[in-house]
Amino acid sequence: MTVGKHGFATEGISQKSSTQQSEIIFIGTGTSEGIPRVSCLTDPLKKCPVCIKAAEPDNKNRRRNTGLLVRYSKPSGRCNILIDAGKFFYHSALQWFPEFGIRTIDAVIISHSHADAIGGLDDLRDWTNNVQPTIPIYVAMRDFEITPLPVWHGQGYRSLGFRFGDICYISDVSDIPDETYPLLENCDILILDALRPDRSSSTHFGLPRALEEVRKIKPKRTLFTGMMHLMDHEKVSEYLENLKQTEGLHVQLSYDGLRVPVTL
Repeated sequence: MTVGKHGFATEGISQKSSTQQSEIIFIGTGTSEGIPRVSCLTDPLKKCPVCIKAAEPDNKNRRRNTGLLVRYSKPSGRCNILIDAGKFFYHSALQWFPEFGIRTIDAVIISHSHADAIGGLDDLRDWTNNVQPTIPIYVAMRDFEITPLPVWHGQGYRSLGFRFGDICYISDVSDIPDETYPLLENCDILILDALRPDRSSSTHFGLPRALEEVRKIKPKRTLFTGMMHLMDHEKVSEYLENLKQTEGLHVQLSYDGLRVPVTL
């Protein structure tokens, strides 16, 4: 399918990188409604400290729809692959594309058909009208040097994670089927759904279940994404740092605009 013209302290994280370095950029790390929530900011009792913090400029609790940009360096130049274009994609691109010098989109990969993954596809017209004639969009892939990772996103609803190189990205998941675990072996970086700090929902891992999966999959490093407004970045990061000291788990929260150099 093609969109045409008409249609906390963290290791290994850099804000600058050379043109030869592959990298991943977290375009968004939040839930469908985004953070802050309007309902929280208009609450006269101000019961949600995370959303109040998120209203501050550059606060790491500010989160748009979950999405990732993979910048794959090859001899002919950089290849920019976008995973999901949710309903806040325009706002994410408006901030991060100029900041990180992103001009073209070489492909879009869709994990599932919910609004927080496809609601921004219409905004790709800016690229196909003014930058490039077409953008390939993939909803299932076998021969693109990316391996689909089938997972459950609620009962009876399949979503896709993706593996590229030794990086595994699973943004919307309530359960991982047995046949997917072999595809997660020897993972250097695992990017995994972690909706809330206390429990899972019917469609998403909560932090306790996400940590169980980390212990089972045993990646070298994990970055959690898809966090709702109950996940305070500073508080949860402190808890995860303690796990690193006590269990040796290298687990961290991602945040919008996080840039991680990788080898692909």
